[in-house]
Amino acid sequence: MPLELLTIPCLADNYAFLLVNDAGEAALVDAPEAAPINAALAARGLTLTTILLTHHHWDHVEGLEGLSTAPAPRRIGAKADAHRLPPLTEEVSEGERITVLGEAVDILDVSGHTVGHIAFHFPASGFVFTGDSLMAFGCGRLFEGTPDQMYHSLGKLAALPQETLVCSGHEYTAANAKFAASVLPGVAAIAARCAETDRLRRAGQFTVPSSLALETATNPFLLAPDAAAFAKLRAQKDVF
Repeated sequence: MPLELLTIPCLADNYAFLLVNDAGEAALVDAPEAAPINAALAARGLTLTTILLTHHHWDHVEGLEGLSTAPAPRRIGAKADAHRLPPLTEEVSEGERITVLGEAVDILDVSGHTVGHIAFHFPASGFVFTGDSLMAFGCGRLFEGTPDQMYHSLGKLAALPQETLVCSGHEYTAANAKFAASVLPGVAAIAARCAETDRLRRAGQFTVPSSLALETATNPFLLAPDAAAFAKLRAQKDVF
């Protein structure tokens, strides 16, 4: 059976994610804040067995030390980023396949936002955890990587099965919607998504995760025809 997904709001606009199997075991993706994650684990009586880290930024790892974990879970992150991550029990690189909660997980290098950023693809359950690379209706700011790197990273993600759910790290969709409408005015699918984003946020609902099919149809950064066009869009978004 597919793993169950729990989306946990943290800090001002971050998300953590819990994956849950039938045995009551859970895997956590990123740890922005301990209290809401601990509350979600306790509410369901879950045992945290694995922690997956997408990248080293503080708002994705700050909650690690406050988690209620016994025994200590596996802690998995990028080998290329290990020197900046909290201590890991397993270091992984692109092309590796690991097992989490009995399910195969593929590691993708999605550098751009940071160098060494990874994504975790759960093909059987249909999830990809993208951190701050591909985001709902947008993509992460390029703090370390180049436009070419991020364009290539987004292409890897866009090539996954279209039914995949994109579990990204922040509730930035409303701001991203305004930018998408400004650079691609008159596109019906984008206008419809903007309206739906506004409806969801007014109702206090999440816009994450989003389907990859929706992203490939409406996300301006995935619609960029080449790396140069992507770079221009990203520069526009940085000052939008």
